[in-house]
Amino acid sequence: MAAPPSDFVIGFDADDTLWHNETIFEQTHGRYRALLARYHDAATVDRTLFATEMRNLELYGYGVKGFTLSAIETAIQLTAGKISADEIQQLIALGREMLAHPVVLLDGVAETLAELSPRHRLLLITKGDLRDQERKLAKSGLASHFRDVAILSEKNEATYADIFRRQAITAARFLMVGNSLKSDILPVLALGGAGAYVPYHLTWAAERVPEMPQAHGRLFQLKTLRELPAVVAKLGWS
Repeated sequence: MAAPPSDFVIGFDADDTLWHNETIFEQTHGRYRALLARYHDAATVDRTLFATEMRNLELYGYGVKGFTLSAIETAIQLTAGKISADEIQQLIALGREMLAHPVVLLDGVAETLAELSPRHRLLLITKGDLRDQERKLAKSGLASHFRDVAILSEKNEATYADIFRRQAITAARFLMVGNSLKSDILPVLALGGAGAYVPYHLTWAAERVPEMPQAHGRLFQLKTLRELPAVVAKLGWS
């Protein structure tokens, strides 16, 4: 007879935790730099684009659509309005390609979720554009493992606390899994939960933090998601 489900809850980030995302942005950045190479060096393009993205973040939010609008705005600025309609169309095409990109799972994701979902309540907690994240989840083949999905405009202490209230979650019985210390780990630790940090080989500048937080017995760093069941067992949740 199967063991009854536990009352422990495990939250999962999506982009660069379950599937590749930042590599797609990095490839697009390369093509963007090439498009503007006759106007400015790569460092200037990167610096100006990032500043535009940060300035627009409150209005556009996270995701490909906001990035594309910021990329067009930056291109107009860096070319002093000389960029052509054809070049702007190329930028729009880059955004479309990103939105249509196949969903490629990271190592061990499907197997790990299949192992944990019968025993624990799994939640998908991610931020970004609603339609794009829904598309990626549908194409990933992972949706059946999650009891609920939260697609947020931001991930911080307030938004996690709201999820805890709505889902009747006790922080001490919650583990958040993700690749971003800033968005996935630090807010949950501050609320009394636990975190499993799975670094991705690329990290967007806006998600970087200066140092690893200290939370003995509540913070675990993994090489791949395949190590997560062992962490769950260590917490006494298996």
